[in-house]
Order: sequence, then structure tokens, then C-alpha cells
Amino acid sequence: MLNKFSPSGSGEAQVQYLDGDFRVISPGTYVRCAVTGVQIPLDELKYWSVDLKEAYATPIAVLQRHYPMAAKPLI
Repeated sequence: MLNKFSPSGSGEAQVQYLDGDFRVISPGTYVRCAVTGVQIPLDELKYWSVDLKEAYATPIAVLQRHYPMAAKPLI
């Protein structure tokens, strides 16, 4: 997870997604949702895929990525 004593940087972070946690590889303040492109602040990051190595902003975005025909489209 984040180390509050290390520099946070600005801009997009590079993150390694792990089971139940993530590791910041390059400092930044956010990552982008792989489905919507929206910026997700690191302290609000809750959803990601270890296998696909990508983050999601909402549970609906997760459904859209894994079950594109089942999820309602985002507006």
C-alpha cells in the first residue's frame, strides 16, 4: 500500500496490482480506470484486476470489463 512518508509525486502513478493490495512502483496521485479513463485517487482505489493489471473506478466498470454484454453501458 502507500507509504505516507515517501514522496507522493504528482500525476499518474505506476502500480503493481496484487491480491488484496497494490504496490506503488512510480509515485503519483492517481491511476486511470481501464474502462472509463477516469482518474482514481490512490487513496480511493478499491477495484482492480491482478490478471489484467488494471484498475477500475466502480463495480460497474469491473462488470463491463469482464462481462461486456451483461453490464449496462456507462454514460
